[in-house]
Amino acid sequence: MREYTGVFGAEPVLADCLVTGAGQLLTMKGGPGPKRGHQARELGILEDAFVASRGGSVVAVGPVRELWKHVKLTDDATVIDARGKVVSPGLVDPHTHLVFAGWRFDEYAERCRGASYLEIAEKGGGILRTVKDTRAASFEELVVRTMGFLDEMLSFGTTTCEAKSGYGLELSAELKQLRVIRHCDMNHPVDLVPTFLGAHAVPVEYRHDRASYVDRVIEMLAPIREMRLATFVDVFCDEGSFNIRESEIILTCARDLGFGLKIHADELAYTGATELGCRLGATSCDHLLKISDEGIRKLSGSNTVAVLLPATSCFLGKVPGLLGRKLLDSGVAVALGTDFNPGTCTAMSLPLCMTLACSLLGFSPEEAFSAVTWNAAYAAGLGGKVGGLLPGFQMDVVIFDSGDYREIPYRFGTNLVDMVIKRGKVVYHRRKNAR
Repeated sequence: MREYTGVFGAEPVLADCLVTGAGQLLTMKGGPGPKRGHQARELGILEDAFVASRGGSVVAVGPVRELWKHVKLTDDATVIDARGKVVSPGLVDPHTHLVFAGWRFDEYAERCRGASYLEIAEKGGGILRTVKDTRAASFEELVVRTMGFLDEMLSFGTTTCEAKSGYGLELSAELKQLRVIRHCDMNHPVDLVPTFLGAHAVPVEYRHDRASYVDRVIEMLAPIREMRLATFVDVFCDEGSFNIRESEIILTCARDLGFGLKIHADELAYTGATELGCRLGATSCDHLLKISDEGIRKLSGSNTVAVLLPATSCFLGKVPGLLGRKLLDSGVAVALGTDFNPGTCTAMSLPLCMTLACSLLGFSPEEAFSAVTWNAAYAAGLGGKVGGLLPGFQMDVVIFDSGDYREIPYRFGTNLVDMVIKRGKVVYHRRKNAR
């Protein structure tokens, strides 16, 4: 295990939050940009260590033996003894469909009997069914559901989460979803990164006039930008959804308006969406089960992050083999997300996704941790701000009830999160929250 020596300034710093005694502190120390290659296996581990913050930002990290040389505490400082546990950055989920009404457990039962995703969609199920439910739900109903989902995500260590619209497919309903995201961002500890996904599916009313719906999505961009309701624009570019030409038109218009870009790419079939995303400078290309060798080469030569969603693949019964290993060995920057949604992945746990990435996609535990912290932050457009425990980063911390980081993906299905700190404030404590 390589031990990182810590970061100190010339003078002692004043801190109002201190986590000390960590058996393993994962600083994730790295250079600028997402981690790739051997860097993805470097966690910047400090043993018997502390991390201190002031005003919600990290001001010092290092071994406990150096603590009082470099840190002074405010009179009202919060001090947390991590008792030899694993302390990591708050986990970052770079791909969720967080705001929706209704569930689709009956469709899951159909898939268990052999029905395909596309067959269910052709019968009126899938995304369009959730669109109907979400359009009918009130703003208040969606807020209550979303806040509950965020509580559960927080209990699994997620402190930052990308959240997409895409279950409205017309302006008022899309705005409703995006306003729910903004409301929850302002009223819940988990930070939300809003993404407009009006190009999630073609709604029923435009089934025979796809071109008009593409025009309608483009028309939605300006008011959403004016109201600052979304950071990113995403397109589901795949078989049965939007083709390459339609996706490029939408994403190019979004880029011209100043949005960041994301793309659902090459999940159900190869479309060339990954190559398109790289060419347009997308922040991330997501799913990638049917990615081509050319797509991998394009990713490896770009700053676009590949976001893999192994819980979705498993939920759909389509295990993609060692896709992660191939991408990692090709020099691609890789992140992991849950893809939480009502149809193809109801999991909210990033530690579970780490297990699946290690057991099914060829990740090492070190690469899995990088993929849900440092690299996931870059996939969410927040690289250098969250996903690490270094001076200047947000004091977003997960304390695991474990003495070794490798135990987190190893303890399959067990939630080892003991405490979560957001911007220097304790926002979840398992024993207290369980009462």
